[in-house]
Amino acid sequence: MCNYKCCIFKSVFSVIVSRRLIIGVALLLWTWKVSAQQDPQFTHYMFNTLYYNPGYAGVEGVTKLTAIHRSQWLGYAPSFGGGGAPTTQIVSMTTPIYKLNSGFGAYIVNDKLGPQNNLEAQASYAYHLGIKDAKLSLGMRVGIYSQTINFDQYRPTDFNDPLLGATGKQSQVRPDLAVGAFLRKEKYYAGVSFNHLIKSEFDFGVSQRNALASHVYVTGGYFYDVNFDLRFQFTGLVKSDFTKTTFDIGGLAYFKDTMWGGLSFRQSEAAILMLGYSLLKDKSLKLGYGLDYIIKDQAAKQPTSHEFMLTYELPVNPGSGKKVVRTPRYRH
Repeated sequence: MCNYKCCIFKSVFSVIVSRRLIIGVALLLWTWKVSAQQDPQFTHYMFNTLYYNPGYAGVEGVTKLTAIHRSQWLGYAPSFGGGGAPTTQIVSMTTPIYKLNSGFGAYIVNDKLGPQNNLEAQASYAYHLGIKDAKLSLGMRVGIYSQTINFDQYRPTDFNDPLLGATGKQSQVRPDLAVGAFLRKEKYYAGVSFNHLIKSEFDFGVSQRNALASHVYVTGGYFYDVNFDLRFQFTGLVKSDFTKTTFDIGGLAYFKDTMWGGLSFRQSEAAILMLGYSLLKDKSLKLGYGLDYIIKDQAAKQPTSHEFMLTYELPVNPGSGKKVVRTPRYRH
């Protein structure tokens, strides 16, 4: 059966490093195979840049809170055991630190994959450099990565397998580290980051170890103003574990910075529709919805995934020492 989320990656940039992907033997006991080192995917990746790149921390010049809930393959039910369809939640915040020309960000991710649950708590710091009319941000992220496995939900193919000694729920917590760089100009932005640099291992008492694979993420976007009321945003995300690659590309249209809609495509996975609306007088509260229609291996999944997003930007503090101009293009 298909690997969860079908998002294992290979870099399209100049340096490509080959390495073997380490997969825990324990996870092979489940007929629906799950790559434990695989990061969750988000339809609203263009609104969730901090998750992919620590260099994004504080780069917008405003304090922003973001919450996303994703229901993958809604309605999927396994043929045995429990777990059901994968679900993911993330809550994040990012804020500038003007006196230090830098920014801070943090997030918590809960990723439920059948009998396995991944939990992350990460904090990022980024230093901002002014380069002519651009801003270059260099960031680092440190945190913890926890895996919990319910061994009672596995169905063995070999009852004599020594790995079957594990029962019930077991959890392990490991450190995590990432670095990234993010460049922003008026019309475009681009970033690259390297995640899971420590390659923490989860063994759960067996000799075979499942290690977090290092990932590289490349993000980019371009804004095109048609007129005062209408503008477009073109976005892209490349994801790689140096063995395989996938990408997301999309386009959004914003009308008066109040409502938006667009289409996106995830390689070997889904075609996506996105809609959103800005609330409050200063448009600081935004609601977003994404509908993924599965176009590959639909028979092994369910045809749709759903994602909901909520963001809120705090009012600018007049005593911050620097006036922030709320340019719409910098608020996404």
